[in-house]
This record gives sequence, C-alpha cells and structure tokens, in this order.
Amino acid sequence: QVQLAESGGGLVQAGGSLRLSCAASGASGRIFSINTLGWYRRAPGKQRELVARIASGGSTNYADSVKGRFTISRDNAESTVYLQMNSLKPEDTAVYYCNFLGWERSWGQGTQVTVSS
Repeated sequence: QVQLAESGGGLVQAGGSLRLSCAASGASGRIFSINTLGWYRRAPGKQRELVARIASGGSTNYADSVKGRFTISRDNAESTVYLQMNSLKPEDTAVYYCNFLGWERSWGQGTQVTVSS
C-alpha cells in the first residue's frame, strides 16, 4: 500500500521561504517515476486545491496564485517530490498535501504552513 508523508512545514514571516518534501513509500521506483504528482493545499474554511503538478517527464504547471513563487521538483530515485516556496504570503497559510494525479492514493497527514504578516 502506497503511503504519502509530507514534511517541512512551519511558521514563517511573510516574504520567507520553506521547502516541503513528500516521500512515497510502498510504491516501486518505476510506479513513482511514471506518474504525475501534485502538491495541494487546504486553507481554513476552503476546499483542497491543486497548486503545482509535475509530470513524469518533468514538465510543470502552477496555479496562478503561486506562479513565479513556488517550484515543484521530483527525485524519482528517492520517490520524493518537493515544493520550494519563496516570497510566502499570509494567504499561503494552509495544510499542504501531495498525491498522484490520475492514480490518487490515500491522503497523508499533510504539513502545516503558517505565514505571518
């Protein structure tokens, strides 16, 4: 069974940076490498939204709200996907999750990101 474990969140001032990691266990390296992965977030009182995605070949897409500030990357050898978040804003405050797109697994616990103004 594939399990997703997010880490790297924390409390940061506006304008700061954080790097999130998401490790997938229970999946072969090949399964990990051929799938598209995404970072999602759920802010208080809002629905979960997709903020970044990375395809197997490395192409990326971002939500307009994070474009130019966030960078998604992946390490297939480590079955890990990353989200580098720069120039953080208070509206980025949310619990961040990762998952496969088109092959969604059970959601992990997520990692809390809190940006103070």
